[in-house]
Amino acid sequence: MSTVNMLDAKTQLSKLVSAVESGEEKEIIIARNGKPAAKLVPLTTKGNSVRLGLADGKYPSMSLEEFDSMNEEIAKMFEGSE
Repeated sequence: MSTVNMLDAKTQLSKLVSAVESGEEKEIIIARNGKPAAKLVPLTTKGNSVRLGLADGKYPSMSLEEFDSMNEEIAKMFEGSE
């Protein structure tokens, strides 16, 4: 966590935002007269997060061969023939 004064924040805003966006800095405190006044943090958006393992343990594990074993049967269902 870095602290910068208001004048430096004004003149280096683009650089500070880039540092927060890239993860180089987790957050940057902007101080006025030596007292913390604001915090610059990366914006998080709900649409960009990836949740891996959400269904972990809900379905039995299977090999690729087991997974592919029903391909022909499933294809026939889509084609309308049994």
